[in-house]
Amino acid sequence: MPRSSATPTIALLTLALALPTAVAWPAAAAPPPAHASVAASFRNDTDTRTSLPRPTGPYAVGRDTLHLVDRARRDPWVPDTARELMVGMFYPALPGTGAPAPYATVQEARLFLKSYGLEGVFPAETLSATTTSGRVGARPARGRYPLVVLSPGFGVSRFTLTGLAEELASRGYVVAAVDHAYESVGTAFPGGRMLTCVACAKAQSEQDLEAVTAGRGKDVAFLLDRLTGPCPAWRYAGLIDRNRIGMAGHSVGGAGAAAAMAGDRRIRAGVNIDGAFHTAVPADGLGGRPFMMLGTDDETHRPGGTDTSWDQAWHRLDGWKRWLTVAGSTHYSFSDIPLFLDELGLPGTQSPQALSGNRSLHITRAYVGAFFDLQLKHIPQQQLDGPTPTEPEVTFNYP
Repeated sequence: MPRSSATPTIALLTLALALPTAVAWPAAAAPPPAHASVAASFRNDTDTRTSLPRPTGPYAVGRDTLHLVDRARRDPWVPDTARELMVGMFYPALPGTGAPAPYATVQEARLFLKSYGLEGVFPAETLSATTTSGRVGARPARGRYPLVVLSPGFGVSRFTLTGLAEELASRGYVVAAVDHAYESVGTAFPGGRMLTCVACAKAQSEQDLEAVTAGRGKDVAFLLDRLTGPCPAWRYAGLIDRNRIGMAGHSVGGAGAAAAMAGDRRIRAGVNIDGAFHTAVPADGLGGRPFMMLGTDDETHRPGGTDTSWDQAWHRLDGWKRWLTVAGSTHYSFSDIPLFLDELGLPGTQSPQALSGNRSLHITRAYVGAFFDLQLKHIPQQQLDGPTPTEPEVTFNYP
């Protein structure tokens, strides 16, 4: 199974320790001895902080949260309940309005860290209190903006893509970051419910992962109905330009972007960030719509690599397309997590071959932002035409 399809424990511990291959210990076990001094320093230093770099766009970032229930569909993992989504809305806002937005609840952070064996070295309170640029209740900036849907990797929450979401909102996008019920190790839902990853135990085969991917596509179609339909669920739905919608996802969320586009013509452009295409791109393509693949520069997602779904997808994509790989990246380099590990000085994260968390987030923001600026705003983007001296880590692949 490709690394992007591996269990979350293996994937993140590979990143955290900067090992060339996945070496994992049970999620409930104690962390390696190398982390002991770091854990002790955290216990003695209550001022430890993590933060996301400020986004680069001209807008302040507003934050809101939606709880959506699809009463016409049963949850695939807990069939006696309706399908539910938690959606983080990021939008262009007026500066100086609203209150600071939390990164995650303490319990969400605790479950996330526990699942990767990092609870003893990365306090949940530190992750939860990460400084962000989003402001809850911020007044929206006047105008109409493209909508970008973000879907996280299997087993992780939407909060791991906050750095990318804030960047896009600051550049003039409405962003809907989705938590799919029972597909993360811990997501807070209304009524004091903490839904955990039932799917992580049930999805064991490639067929199961195809079902996950297809389900993400259905979730996004429902989300678009509720954001752009005649009775929208979001109070600021008037900000959304219904004719300019894109989607990006990390890992299985990236495969979900292709699945969502295959089933919904409203999505005009998509990005798969380091995810195997468990549900294949249709043989006749995506109707000429643009698609970008952005991934690790290893045996997984190079042309002819171990994940052959990228080769197949490339040849089936029938519109504008790019296949980019990033030297020194690992599967979770495209999320916020490496940045926090670097900030906390966790042992093993600063190898000469590995990108720093700050650099990997910069590249993710730059290329995903450029893609949507080109495809949804029609602003020329020279960095998508070929290699640039400012991002030498990025390779353009043309199989």
